[in-house]
Amino acid sequence: MTKITAINHLAFITEDLPKTIRFYRDLLGMELEAGIGHDGFRHYFFRFGDNMIAFFEYDGAVPMEKKHHGVKSTKPLGFDHVSLTVGSKQDLFAMRDKLEAAGIEVTGAVDHGTIWSIYFFDPLNNIPLELSWECLEITNPPAISDTEPLDIAAEGSSPQPGHWPEPTRHTPPEEMRAWPGNGYNMRRAALEEGRARLVEELPEPIERPNKEAAE
Repeated sequence: MTKITAINHLAFITEDLPKTIRFYRDLLGMELEAGIGHDGFRHYFFRFGDNMIAFFEYDGAVPMEKKHHGVKSTKPLGFDHVSLTVGSKQDLFAMRDKLEAAGIEVTGAVDHGTIWSIYFFDPLNNIPLELSWECLEITNPPAISDTEPLDIAAEGSSPQPGHWPEPTRHTPPEEMRAWPGNGYNMRRAALEEGRARLVEELPEPIERPNKEAAE
């Protein structure tokens, strides 16, 4: 069965990419992985472990409205905060010390049962951030404490079959192609500069179907 194995990236918006790089790379210690820029538009990626955070910068971008982690809201928000994992209790408190030394207000540590967490904000973009140390290993999931248990959760942690139709058509290899998007030309430059390698040979691109299609 095909499985989703990690976060590829979480994408946000910034009005000042240089200051954002200073915070995520130079203070939080993420690796500046890649970036593209053209026509007043930029999209840059920061890697931490197997995951990434990405930022768009363009004219007219403004910081998100500040909302504290987990605080209830009636506004049409689908995003609450980002939690990033650190490897040990010592790492968690070392990061708190580092953030406070930089003048950033930090809340916690808070013991959530499975994790200890500290909370703070990206000071430029108002993104609510959490750093978490996993103090508990779940050995028999799901481990749930709920005063009104859900029947669907009692079905178990694994995907339950029979609730969605199975595909009747499987894309043949010759149709596994993509259209050029933002970053397409960056790949050529990265290869020429010896900063990357192809995972496998890629077919010729197809034409973008319409203006509304994803870039």
